[in-house]
Amino acid sequence: MPTDIIQWFPGHMAKTRRLIGENLKNVDIVIELLDARIPQSSRNPEIMRLVEGKPLVTLLNKSMLADPVSTEKWVRHYTGEGQICIPFDCISKKGMDRLLPAIRTVLADKIKRYEDKGMHGRKLKAMVVGIPNVGKSSLINLLGGTKKAKVENRPGVTVAPQWVTTKEGLDLMDMPGVLWPRFDDRATGENLAITGAIKDDVVEIETLAVALVSKLRRRYPSLLAARYKLDATILEGEMSDYDLFEAIGRRRGFLVGGGEVNTERTANTLLDEFRAAKIGRITLDAFPKGVQ
Repeated sequence: MPTDIIQWFPGHMAKTRRLIGENLKNVDIVIELLDARIPQSSRNPEIMRLVEGKPLVTLLNKSMLADPVSTEKWVRHYTGEGQICIPFDCISKKGMDRLLPAIRTVLADKIKRYEDKGMHGRKLKAMVVGIPNVGKSSLINLLGGTKKAKVENRPGVTVAPQWVTTKEGLDLMDMPGVLWPRFDDRATGENLAITGAIKDDVVEIETLAVALVSKLRRRYPSLLAARYKLDATILEGEMSDYDLFEAIGRRRGFLVGGGEVNTERTANTLLDEFRAAKIGRITLDAFPKGVQ
């Protein structure tokens, strides 16, 4: 898969940069959502440069799909950089009890200034940012207590900023999710595509599934072997990643005429089962250096 897999996005990035710049002055804090399965690959460096200097709370969303040990290491990594970072999950509501207290802690000085001026209970305003399909609209609906933002399990659903009022004294601005024009390395693009941040119809699905097999073979061999009933010695041997991918298809009985493996069906199954955590709770980004 080429590293310029999202060259179709630069116009969207420019628009979102403009929207963030225009609206940043209207909010008190930024809530950044990262995908806990790819805590580094899902951090948009363009957005982080734009919001630099603004109070920030980072949520590692979809944490119930991610390796819990790895998530804790990434939390320590980001916390060590002086950020507030919370493991979160919009479906199970994990971390929900920590979010609003964290926001009020970060904005304690501003809240006190409001109160000193007699502006008790003044609403706080937050901008919600993150890549496509990371759960921004789900978070807003969770905080808002109703389905005010459109939610689908695919990227590119939110196309314009939306203001949503909550009962917690916090107004939320949902920004469109967007990727950056070029990735620094191939692994970042693969991780984003594997987790669904990039639309499946713009990637070569079999190539993507083989990349997933390669990553699982290296990082979670026991989970891969257990899910697809593979002998561990096969994973440790010299079989290529593509041959292993085909072996999975054969195990599942995904065959076509002549006994050939139906690679499209195999690829879709692998990606669907990874995204639903049926293979296991997995984090694709390697542990950050220096974090134990």
